[in-house]
Amino acid sequence: MDLLTILAIALADAMDCFAVAVASGIAIKQSKVRHALRMALFFGVFQAVMPVLGWAGGRSVAELIAPWDHWAVFGVLAFLGGKMIYESFRMDAAERPTGPPSITVLLVLSVATSIDALAVGFSFALLGVAIILPAIIIGAVAFVLSLVGVAVGDRLGHFFEKRIEAVGGVVLIAIGVKILLQRLL
Repeated sequence: MDLLTILAIALADAMDCFAVAVASGIAIKQSKVRHALRMALFFGVFQAVMPVLGWAGGRSVAELIAPWDHWAVFGVLAFLGGKMIYESFRMDAAERPTGPPSITVLLVLSVATSIDALAVGFSFALLGVAIILPAIIIGAVAFVLSLVGVAVGDRLGHFFEKRIEAVGGVVLIAIGVKILLQRLL
């Protein structure tokens, strides 16, 4: 597989990470570089590891996961997005959490955004593609786009301020719906 194709796959795969990072950048009122780096590291590592796991798992595991993976991703993103929307209308600005997502939330988001990378790994296994270089590229692209996403969200959040967290929640739900519809249709 050529480098350009691998890069295109990595960019497409990292779009969910970017969107979630934008939503997180909006929610974190006092955004700090270390928080953005932590999110980018989580997303980058998961995006790099999941194709390797998918590649190692091969056809048998793909068949077990395929019937429900889209529902799991949809459920997680819809729950988190709904929670963000609810909190944006429920809480006063002073009560709203302004810190970075917890490790648990980062783990859940990392898994949810990297399910597609798992499928990419399965595809690579079926195509006989070596996995190390694509995994590194996929992880690096996710890392960079996540950093950029937090910065974009930080700028948007401070510009619009009042209910922008609801927009972040809508983005998460939209990603879940997109993944669900892609798999169902």
